[in-house]
Amino acid sequence: MGMSVIISAAAAEDAEQILKLQYLGYQPEAELYGDWAIEPLTQTLESLRADLTEQHVLVARLGGEVVGTVRGRVDADGVGRIGRLVVHPRMQRHGLGGRLLDALERRLAEDGAVSAYRLFAGHRSLGNLRLYARQGYRQTRVEQVNSRLSFVHLEKPGGTPLAATA
Repeated sequence: MGMSVIISAAAAEDAEQILKLQYLGYQPEAELYGDWAIEPLTQTLESLRADLTEQHVLVARLGGEVVGTVRGRVDADGVGRIGRLVVHPRMQRHGLGGRLLDALERRLAEDGAVSAYRLFAGHRSLGNLRLYARQGYRQTRVEQVNSRLSFVHLEKPGGTPLAATA
């Protein structure tokens, strides 16, 4: 019998596994854009530990191994900002990225009314862009970062609070 992937809040002791997964998962992105100095590859363990206290960070576990992660926060304007979605290469294309996004959206909504969820991806990251489109995200603008990279900004409307039932 196979193990199930469980999504939960990250704990402080997950920091090293998250950082290793992030490094593994973002190498193809760095290669795609010819830029090995992207933030996910240069983030320090200390900085990641700060993220764990300042944002919602979720992990997907297969047994004791962290095989996926995503983080986000709700800003002062009620916008859910989502970033650093990464799934271990051997676990990709099985719906785990979508499950992590759904779980984070629900977690952010627990902080209060979320007017919209926003994230971005590189313009050449076609697999990521397809995933976000399947999850209901729509392109709002393209930001040229440099001659090799543009960020495609995407947004999804926030959920409508459910009416209380008697």
